[in-house]
Amino acid sequence: MVYNYDSIEVDKKAFQDRPKTVWRYFELLPICDKRKIVDLGAGYTILHECAGLAKSLGLKTLYIKDDTVNPTYSFKDRPVTVAVSKALEFGAKAVGCASTGNLAASMAAHAAKAGLPCYVFVPADIELNKIVQASTYGARILAVKGTYDDANRLAIQASEEYGWAFANINIRPYYVEGSKTLAFEVCEQLGWETPDHVIVPVGSGALLCAIWRGFKEFKQLNLIDNTQIKVTGAQPSGCSPVVNAFKSNTLKIDPIEHPNTIAKSLAVGDPGDGLYAVKTIRESGGVAESATDAEILDAIELLAKTEGIFAEPAGGVAVAVLKKLVERGEVSPDEKVVCYVTGNGLKATDTILHSIPKPIEIEPNRESLAKIIS
Repeated sequence: MVYNYDSIEVDKKAFQDRPKTVWRYFELLPICDKRKIVDLGAGYTILHECAGLAKSLGLKTLYIKDDTVNPTYSFKDRPVTVAVSKALEFGAKAVGCASTGNLAASMAAHAAKAGLPCYVFVPADIELNKIVQASTYGARILAVKGTYDDANRLAIQASEEYGWAFANINIRPYYVEGSKTLAFEVCEQLGWETPDHVIVPVGSGALLCAIWRGFKEFKQLNLIDNTQIKVTGAQPSGCSPVVNAFKSNTLKIDPIEHPNTIAKSLAVGDPGDGLYAVKTIRESGGVAESATDAEILDAIELLAKTEGIFAEPAGGVAVAVLKKLVERGEVSPDEKVVCYVTGNGLKATDTILHSIPKPIEIEPNRESLAKIIS
C-alpha cells in the first residue's frame, strides 16, 4: 500500500481531540469514504508500564501493549475494522476469512455491525471458545478437517468462485494496514518517543511487518525522530518456520506441514508474509526465537501474577521469548522494551485449564479455613 505522504498534513497536536480508536489515524489507512467505516471501537489500548514483570525478567523498562481489551478481545479488530470498511466501499455482498480463531470472531462481529453475511473457514481442532464467539455474532462457521493451511486453501477457492471479500485473501492489502496502528499508538503513548526493542508474536508474519511499517511511516511524517528499533519475532516451537529461516540465515521459508503447539493462533505452517518477516527482522537488527509449550504456559502465568494481564498463548509466546533473550544477553537490561500481547486468555481456557491448580476444597467453618491459611 502506497500513500502520498507529501499530501498528508498532520502534526502531534492534530491527534489531541480525535477519537481513541484506530480511526484517529484515518489519513494513514486505506479508506476514502468515512461514511463506510465500520467501527466497534478497536484500538488505542493500554500500554502498561510493567515494573513487576520487568524486575522478574531483569529489565529496567518494560511495557506490555495490551490488545486483550479490544472489542472482540484480540488485535485482529484493528485490521478487520479496515477490511470490512473497505469491503463496503467495494460494494461486497458478503465477507469472510480463513482463521485460527481470533480473526473469525472479529470478522463475524464487524460483519454483523455492517449488516453483511460472513463465512469463516477454521481448522476443526480450534478452541471451542473462539468458534462460539464467532457463531454468536451470526457467522457461518465451516470447520475444515485439516490444518489452518487446508482451511486457507479452501477459503481462497471460495473467494474466487463466489466473489466474497475475504479479509486475509482478496482484500488482504487493505486488511494488513490496520495492524500498523499498534506502532502509531506506542509512539503516542510514549510521549512521541520510540522503544529500543519490540517483541512481536508471529503467525503469518503480517503483524510484525505492519508494526515495522508503522514506525517508518511516523518517521516519514516527522512525528518521531528515531527508527532505530529492533523488531524481534516470537513463534511457538511447534510451528516456527520464520525462526527456522532466520536461524538458518536463509530467505527460504520451509512450511511446517503439521503444526503442533498450544498457541493455535500462531499455528500457521506456511506463513504468507514469512519471507518479509525475516527481512524485517534482519533489517531492524532484531532476532527470531521460539518457545516451547511449557515455556509458553509459564509465561502466561508469570504475566498474570506480576501484572494482572491474562494472555492467550500467543501473548505467552512473546513473553517467553523475551525472557529467553534476556537470559542469553540478547536483550540488554537497559533497553526500553515493548512486548505485544495480542489476545485474551479467556479465548484459550481449554488449553490453559490443565496447567492451573485446582480449587482447594474446605469445610464451611473457620477451623477448616485456618488449616489452609496456616
